[in-house]
Amino acid sequence: MRKIALIPAALALSAGMALAQTSPEVEDGPGPNLVIELADAEGNAKGTMVLDLFEDVAPAHTERLVELARSGAYDGVVFHRVIEGFMAQTGDVENGRQDGDIAMAGTGGSDLPDLPAEFSDRPFQRGTVGMARSMDPNSANSQFFINFDRTPFLDGEYTVVGQLVEGWDVLDQIRLGDPSRAGNGRVDSPDYMASVTVAESAE
Repeated sequence: MRKIALIPAALALSAGMALAQTSPEVEDGPGPNLVIELADAEGNAKGTMVLDLFEDVAPAHTERLVELARSGAYDGVVFHRVIEGFMAQTGDVENGRQDGDIAMAGTGGSDLPDLPAEFSDRPFQRGTVGMARSMDPNSANSQFFINFDRTPFLDGEYTVVGQLVEGWDVLDQIRLGDPSRAGNGRVDSPDYMASVTVAESAE
């Protein structure tokens, strides 16, 4: 079973020390939106995040996220790796279901094939949605992450698939992992995506 590693631990820890940034001014583009209802480990609602997907920048990755969301595959999947000042990672539909054993969350994907990278010149800023992968650039599958802050060392190395356009306060409330634990940012009693639906852009 492949291990999905976002970035080396040392870089993640240094990123986690960054100061929080103000939310950038962003507009909802023409691509489809993912609407994520966030809940805590007890099932209490924590709010809604809306991700605008960049169909023009990463069409295959956008199609994958939309397909998994429409099938209900993302419903109940935890944010298994959350690093303060860096990012919140989720989307392991194989091993990350909130109602199951999440000990291996972050090591799986979906039953669909991995995707070839769709790198672009889009920077990783606050609210950027990127695709998690292993050391193989062409190994993104179902896992994705949302940036808390600007992370230039990811630029051109990971596929940018979207941008948070609503729910900045909800993003900042996602339960954090313990940076001192092996596994770097792994979360005890993680928050999860209670439901993920697809909506057309406001444009």
